[in-house]
Amino acid sequence: MFIFCYMYVPFVIEQTSKGERAYDIWSRLLMERIIFLGSPITDQVANTIIAQLLYLDAESREKDIYIYINSPGGSITAGLAIYDTMQYVGADLVTICIGQCASMATVLLSAGAQGKRFALPNSRIMLHQPWGGVEGTAQDIEIHAKEILRLRKIVNDILSKHTGQPVSKIEQDTQRDFFMSADEAVKYGIIDKIIFPQKESKTHKSSKK
Repeated sequence: MFIFCYMYVPFVIEQTSKGERAYDIWSRLLMERIIFLGSPITDQVANTIIAQLLYLDAESREKDIYIYINSPGGSITAGLAIYDTMQYVGADLVTICIGQCASMATVLLSAGAQGKRFALPNSRIMLHQPWGGVEGTAQDIEIHAKEILRLRKIVNDILSKHTGQPVSKIEQDTQRDFFMSADEAVKYGIIDKIIFPQKESKTHKSSKK
């Protein structure tokens, strides 16, 4: 069961030959190979996402796993744990941004299988460099500063790998919060395509005829 800080978790009632069966909504989505990342990325959230990825990959490596993301980002180390697991599993990962993907959530969005990274039309995608505050001795502060720089290099290298952008450009763009629309994210290489509502998709197709 997915862990969220929601007041109420919806349940789905299904009729079976043995009677009614109730599932919380996250478990029901998991049955359809859908994982939902809809909160800040913490160690607890990362562990849950990783467990779901490993379970679905063990169930079948031939079927895609869908990861819907609406997250402001969060812990870099927790995000990297999810990222490494995404690279480890054999099944193709379809990543879909709904609402917003910021910081580490954007890294995860970009790490889907090539050609299978999407966003809804009004999604907002944001990149920035790692940040954090440290207290202690000058030596402790220096140690943590070096660690932040190391993590920044790791994240920039990952983004360069999945977007095709030079590391130098990513370093420059992430000096400050760098916001993108869905269209801009396609051009940047973070996603491959925008998913339009079905009615709107039909309109787009008709206008091209």
